[in-house]
Amino acid sequence: MPSPGPIFANPKNEHAEPMSTPTKKILVPTDFTRVAECALNHASVMAARMGAEIHLLHIVASKDDVDEARTKLDMAIGRAQKAGVGQTLVPEVRVGSLYDLIGTAAAEIGAGLIIMGTHGMRGMQFITGSRALRVITNSAVPFIVVQERNIRPAGYQKIVVPLDLQKESRQKMTLVADMAKYFKCKVYLVTPNEKDEFLRHQVENHLRFANGYLNERGIEHESHILEEGSDEIVQGTIRYAVRVDADLITIVNTLQNSIFGVLGVPNEQEVITNEPQIPVMCMNPNTVGHTNAPVWNV
Repeated sequence: MPSPGPIFANPKNEHAEPMSTPTKKILVPTDFTRVAECALNHASVMAARMGAEIHLLHIVASKDDVDEARTKLDMAIGRAQKAGVGQTLVPEVRVGSLYDLIGTAAAEIGAGLIIMGTHGMRGMQFITGSRALRVITNSAVPFIVVQERNIRPAGYQKIVVPLDLQKESRQKMTLVADMAKYFKCKVYLVTPNEKDEFLRHQVENHLRFANGYLNERGIEHESHILEEGSDEIVQGTIRYAVRVDADLITIVNTLQNSIFGVLGVPNEQEVITNEPQIPVMCMNPNTVGHTNAPVWNV
Protein backbone atom coordinates (compact mmCIF):
# COMPACT_ATOMS: atom_id res chain seq x y z
CA MET A 1 0.00 0.00 0.00
CA PRO A 2 1.36 3.47 -0.81
CA SER A 3 2.93 5.23 2.16
CA PRO A 4 1.07 8.32 3.38
CA GLY A 5 3.71 10.91 2.47
CA PRO A 6 3.02 14.52 1.47
CA ILE A 7 -0.34 14.97 -0.20
CA PHE A 8 1.23 16.46 -3.32
CA ALA A 9 4.18 14.04 -3.46
CA ASN A 10 4.69 13.83 -7.19
CA PRO A 11 7.58 13.13 -9.52
CA LYS A 12 8.58 15.98 -11.77
CA ASN A 13 7.30 15.80 -15.31
CA GLU A 14 10.36 13.86 -16.49
CA HIS A 15 8.46 11.08 -18.23
CA ALA A 16 5.57 13.08 -19.63
CA GLU A 17 4.77 12.76 -23.28
CA PRO A 18 5.07 15.87 -25.44
CA MET A 19 1.95 17.98 -25.22
CA SER A 20 -0.40 17.14 -28.06
CA THR A 21 -3.10 19.17 -29.75
CA PRO A 22 -5.73 19.28 -28.38
CA THR A 23 -4.22 19.27 -24.90
CA LYS A 24 -5.26 16.40 -22.66
CA LYS A 25 -7.26 17.63 -19.69
CA ILE A 26 -8.22 16.25 -16.29
CA LEU A 27 -11.02 17.90 -14.29
CA VAL A 28 -10.75 17.94 -10.49
CA PRO A 29 -13.75 19.31 -8.55
CA THR A 30 -12.52 20.81 -5.27
CA ASP A 31 -14.00 22.05 -2.01
CA PHE A 32 -10.49 22.77 -0.64
CA THR A 33 -10.63 19.90 1.85
CA ARG A 34 -7.96 17.29 2.51
CA VAL A 35 -9.73 14.72 0.33
CA ALA A 36 -9.95 17.24 -2.52
CA GLU A 37 -6.20 17.73 -2.21
CA CYS A 38 -5.83 13.96 -2.43
CA ALA A 39 -7.82 14.00 -5.68
CA LEU A 40 -5.40 16.62 -6.96
CA ASN A 41 -2.52 14.38 -5.91
CA HIS A 42 -3.95 11.59 -8.08
CA ALA A 43 -4.52 14.00 -10.95
CA SER A 44 -1.00 15.42 -10.76
CA VAL A 45 0.61 11.99 -11.05
CA MET A 46 -1.69 11.03 -13.92
CA ALA A 47 -1.08 14.35 -15.68
CA ALA A 48 2.68 14.00 -15.30
CA ARG A 49 2.56 10.63 -17.01
CA MET A 50 0.37 11.87 -19.86
CA GLY A 51 1.42 15.46 -20.44
CA ALA A 52 -2.05 16.65 -19.42
CA GLU A 53 -3.19 19.85 -17.78
CA ILE A 54 -5.39 19.92 -14.70
CA HIS A 55 -8.52 22.05 -14.36
CA LEU A 56 -9.50 22.76 -10.76
CA LEU A 57 -13.25 23.31 -10.51
CA HIS A 58 -15.04 25.02 -7.63
CA ILE A 59 -18.80 25.48 -7.78
CA VAL A 60 -20.58 28.23 -5.84
CA ALA A 61 -24.26 28.87 -5.25
CA SER A 62 -24.28 32.59 -6.06
CA LYS A 63 -22.51 35.04 -8.34
CA ASP A 64 -21.67 36.98 -5.19
CA ASP A 65 -19.28 34.16 -4.23
CA VAL A 66 -17.31 34.07 -7.50
CA ASP A 67 -14.54 36.47 -6.52
CA GLU A 68 -13.89 34.67 -3.25
CA ALA A 69 -13.88 31.33 -5.08
CA ARG A 70 -11.31 32.57 -7.57
CA THR A 71 -9.09 33.79 -4.74
CA LYS A 72 -9.32 30.40 -3.01
CA LEU A 73 -8.52 28.60 -6.25
CA ASP A 74 -5.49 30.81 -6.87
CA MET A 75 -4.28 30.07 -3.33
CA ALA A 76 -4.83 26.33 -3.79
CA ILE A 77 -2.91 26.39 -7.07
CA GLY A 78 -0.09 28.30 -5.38
CA ARG A 79 0.14 25.71 -2.60
CA ALA A 80 0.15 22.88 -5.09
CA GLN A 81 2.89 24.43 -7.20
CA LYS A 82 4.96 25.17 -4.11
CA ALA A 83 4.54 21.53 -3.06
CA GLY A 84 5.95 20.33 -6.38
CA VAL A 85 3.03 19.95 -8.78
CA GLY A 86 4.62 20.88 -12.09
CA GLN A 87 1.67 20.49 -14.44
CA THR A 88 -0.42 23.36 -15.75
CA LEU A 89 -3.23 24.15 -13.29
CA VAL A 90 -6.25 26.03 -14.63
CA PRO A 91 -8.85 27.53 -12.24
CA GLU A 92 -12.52 27.01 -13.11
CA VAL A 93 -15.45 28.61 -11.27
CA ARG A 94 -19.08 27.79 -12.02
CA VAL A 95 -22.29 29.11 -10.44
CA GLY A 96 -25.08 26.66 -9.76
CA SER A 97 -25.57 23.09 -8.57
CA LEU A 98 -22.66 20.78 -7.88
CA TYR A 99 -24.72 17.93 -9.25
CA ASP A 100 -25.46 19.59 -12.57
CA LEU A 101 -22.26 21.43 -13.38
CA ILE A 102 -19.45 18.88 -13.02
CA GLY A 103 -20.42 17.04 -16.18
CA THR A 104 -21.19 20.30 -17.98
CA ALA A 105 -17.80 21.75 -17.09
CA ALA A 106 -16.06 18.56 -18.24
CA ALA A 107 -17.81 18.81 -21.60
CA GLU A 108 -17.06 22.51 -21.98
CA ILE A 109 -13.32 22.15 -21.43
CA GLY A 110 -13.06 18.82 -23.26
CA ALA A 111 -11.86 16.84 -20.24
CA GLY A 112 -11.21 13.15 -20.76
CA LEU A 113 -11.24 12.22 -17.08
CA ILE A 114 -12.71 13.51 -13.81
CA ILE A 115 -10.98 12.75 -10.52
CA MET A 116 -13.13 13.56 -7.51
CA GLY A 117 -12.65 13.14 -3.77
CA THR A 118 -15.23 11.77 -1.38
CA HIS A 119 -15.19 11.80 2.39
CA GLY A 120 -16.21 8.18 2.90
CA MET A 121 -19.47 6.63 3.99
CA ARG A 122 -20.30 9.36 6.50
CA GLY A 123 -19.44 12.15 4.10
CA MET A 124 -21.26 11.08 0.99
CA GLN A 125 -23.88 13.85 0.96
CA PHE A 126 -23.24 14.78 -2.64
CA ILE A 127 -23.05 11.21 -3.87
CA THR A 128 -25.99 9.56 -2.13
CA GLY A 129 -28.70 11.64 -3.81
CA SER A 130 -30.13 10.51 -7.12
CA ARG A 131 -28.99 13.67 -8.92
CA ALA A 132 -25.42 13.14 -7.76
CA LEU A 133 -25.55 9.56 -8.93
CA ARG A 134 -26.36 10.74 -12.42
CA VAL A 135 -23.35 13.06 -12.32
CA ILE A 136 -21.03 10.14 -11.76
CA THR A 137 -22.62 7.26 -13.57
CA ASN A 138 -24.22 9.01 -16.55
CA SER A 139 -21.22 11.14 -17.39
CA ALA A 140 -19.68 10.80 -20.82
CA VAL A 141 -16.36 11.10 -19.01
CA PRO A 142 -15.01 8.38 -16.71
CA PHE A 143 -14.83 9.29 -13.03
CA ILE A 144 -12.14 8.19 -10.61
CA VAL A 145 -13.44 8.61 -7.07
CA VAL A 146 -10.76 8.76 -4.36
CA GLN A 147 -10.68 9.05 -0.60
CA GLU A 148 -7.61 9.97 1.49
CA ARG A 149 -5.24 7.46 -0.06
CA ASN A 150 -2.44 8.86 -2.19
CA ILE A 151 -1.61 7.43 -5.59
CA ARG A 152 1.63 5.56 -6.19
CA PRO A 153 4.31 7.62 -7.96
CA ALA A 154 3.99 5.26 -10.95
CA GLY A 155 0.22 5.69 -11.12
CA TYR A 156 -2.36 2.92 -11.16
CA GLN A 157 -0.49 -0.36 -11.61
CA LYS A 158 -3.00 -2.98 -10.44
CA ILE A 159 -6.63 -2.79 -11.59
CA VAL A 160 -9.34 -5.10 -10.25
CA VAL A 161 -12.21 -5.66 -12.68
CA PRO A 162 -15.32 -7.43 -11.33
CA LEU A 163 -17.36 -9.24 -13.97
CA ASP A 164 -20.96 -10.01 -13.09
CA LEU A 165 -23.95 -11.30 -15.02
CA GLN A 166 -24.68 -8.01 -16.79
CA LYS A 167 -23.73 -7.57 -20.45
CA GLU A 168 -22.17 -4.23 -19.51
CA SER A 169 -19.38 -6.17 -17.85
CA ARG A 170 -17.99 -6.73 -21.34
CA GLN A 171 -18.36 -3.13 -22.43
CA LYS A 172 -16.04 -1.74 -19.79
CA MET A 173 -13.18 -3.90 -21.06
CA THR A 174 -12.40 -1.41 -23.84
CA LEU A 175 -11.72 1.37 -21.37
CA VAL A 176 -9.89 -0.90 -18.93
CA ALA A 177 -7.70 -2.34 -21.68
CA ASP A 178 -6.82 1.11 -23.05
CA MET A 179 -5.83 2.30 -19.59
CA ALA A 180 -3.88 -0.87 -18.78
CA LYS A 181 -1.95 -0.74 -22.05
CA TYR A 182 -1.12 2.94 -21.63
CA PHE A 183 0.10 2.62 -18.05
CA LYS A 184 1.42 -0.95 -18.31
CA CYS A 185 -1.00 -2.08 -15.59
CA LYS A 186 -1.80 -5.60 -14.54
CA VAL A 187 -5.51 -6.43 -14.66
CA TYR A 188 -7.17 -8.76 -12.16
CA LEU A 189 -10.49 -10.18 -13.38
CA VAL A 190 -12.81 -11.41 -10.64
CA THR A 191 -16.11 -13.24 -10.98
CA PRO A 192 -18.73 -14.42 -8.47
CA ASN A 193 -18.93 -18.07 -7.51
CA GLU A 194 -22.26 -18.95 -9.07
CA LYS A 195 -23.85 -22.21 -7.93
CA ASP A 196 -26.58 -22.19 -10.55
CA GLU A 197 -25.30 -23.87 -13.72
CA PHE A 198 -26.99 -21.44 -16.11
CA LEU A 199 -25.68 -18.36 -14.27
CA ARG A 200 -22.23 -19.91 -13.97
CA HIS A 201 -22.20 -20.44 -17.73
CA GLN A 202 -23.03 -16.75 -18.31
CA VAL A 203 -20.25 -15.59 -16.01
CA GLU A 204 -17.80 -17.99 -17.67
CA ASN A 205 -18.69 -16.52 -21.06
CA HIS A 206 -17.94 -12.99 -19.81
CA LEU A 207 -14.67 -14.17 -18.32
CA ARG A 208 -13.69 -15.98 -21.52
CA PHE A 209 -14.39 -12.84 -23.53
CA ALA A 210 -12.39 -10.64 -21.13
CA ASN A 211 -9.41 -13.00 -21.09
CA GLY A 212 -9.37 -13.17 -24.87
CA TYR A 213 -9.71 -9.41 -25.21
CA LEU A 214 -6.74 -8.78 -22.93
CA ASN A 215 -4.66 -11.56 -24.49
CA GLU A 216 -5.11 -10.06 -27.95
CA ARG A 217 -3.76 -6.75 -26.69
CA GLY A 218 -0.82 -8.19 -24.81
CA ILE A 219 -2.02 -6.99 -21.41
CA GLU A 220 -0.81 -8.82 -18.32
CA HIS A 221 -3.73 -10.22 -16.38
CA GLU A 222 -5.03 -13.04 -14.25
CA SER A 223 -8.51 -14.21 -13.31
CA HIS A 224 -9.94 -15.33 -10.01
CA ILE A 225 -13.25 -16.86 -8.93
CA LEU A 226 -14.36 -15.34 -5.65
CA GLU A 227 -15.64 -17.45 -2.81
CA GLU A 228 -18.71 -15.22 -2.75
CA GLY A 229 -21.72 -15.43 -5.05
CA SER A 230 -23.35 -12.54 -6.88
CA ASP A 231 -25.16 -11.37 -3.75
CA GLU A 232 -21.80 -10.73 -2.05
CA ILE A 233 -19.56 -9.85 -4.97
CA VAL A 234 -19.07 -6.28 -3.70
CA GLN A 235 -17.57 -7.42 -0.42
CA GLY A 236 -15.62 -10.18 -2.14
CA THR A 237 -14.20 -7.77 -4.70
CA ILE A 238 -13.02 -5.35 -2.01
CA ARG A 239 -11.39 -8.14 0.00
CA TYR A 240 -9.65 -9.45 -3.11
CA ALA A 241 -8.47 -5.96 -4.06
CA VAL A 242 -6.89 -5.61 -0.63
CA ARG A 243 -5.23 -9.02 -0.98
CA VAL A 244 -3.51 -8.09 -4.26
CA ASP A 245 -2.78 -4.52 -3.09
CA ALA A 246 -4.83 -3.05 -5.95
CA ASP A 247 -4.63 0.61 -6.95
CA LEU A 248 -8.04 0.80 -8.61
CA ILE A 249 -11.39 -0.98 -8.82
CA THR A 250 -13.58 -0.43 -11.87
CA ILE A 251 -17.36 -0.44 -11.87
CA VAL A 252 -19.86 0.23 -14.63
CA ASN A 253 -23.29 1.79 -14.46
CA THR A 254 -26.06 -0.34 -15.95
CA LEU A 255 -28.96 1.93 -14.89
CA GLN A 256 -30.56 -1.24 -13.62
CA ASN A 257 -30.92 -2.81 -10.22
CA SER A 258 -27.74 -4.83 -10.47
CA ILE A 259 -24.94 -5.19 -7.97
CA PHE A 260 -22.83 -2.71 -9.92
CA GLY A 261 -25.71 -0.64 -11.20
CA VAL A 262 -26.95 2.76 -10.10
CA LEU A 263 -24.86 4.28 -7.34
CA GLY A 264 -26.79 4.94 -4.19
CA VAL A 265 -27.87 1.35 -3.90
CA PRO A 266 -26.09 0.34 -0.66
CA ASN A 267 -23.74 -2.02 -2.51
CA GLU A 268 -22.66 0.70 -4.91
CA GLN A 269 -22.00 3.13 -2.13
CA GLU A 270 -20.01 0.45 -0.34
CA VAL A 271 -17.70 0.11 -3.33
CA ILE A 272 -17.01 3.82 -3.69
CA THR A 273 -16.57 4.39 0.04
CA ASN A 274 -14.71 1.14 0.66
CA GLU A 275 -12.91 1.08 3.99
CA PRO A 276 -9.44 0.35 2.51
CA GLN A 277 -9.90 3.57 0.49
CA ILE A 278 -9.06 1.99 -2.85
CA PRO A 279 -9.91 4.43 -5.67
CA VAL A 280 -12.84 3.44 -7.88
CA MET A 281 -13.25 4.21 -11.58
CA CYS A 282 -16.89 4.59 -12.63
CA MET A 283 -18.00 4.61 -16.24
CA ASN A 284 -21.19 4.63 -18.24
CA PRO A 285 -21.13 1.92 -20.93
CA ASN A 286 -23.52 3.84 -23.17
CA THR A 287 -21.00 6.64 -23.68
CA VAL A 288 -17.65 4.85 -23.72
CA GLY A 289 -16.06 5.64 -27.04
CA HIS A 290 -18.81 8.03 -28.15
CA THR A 291 -17.86 11.39 -26.63
CA ASN A 292 -14.69 12.80 -25.13
CA ALA A 293 -11.97 10.21 -25.51
CA PRO A 294 -10.48 9.08 -22.20
CA VAL A 295 -7.53 11.25 -21.35
CA TRP A 296 -4.97 8.47 -21.74
CA ASN A 297 -6.01 7.73 -25.32
CA VAL A 298 -3.52 8.89 -27.94
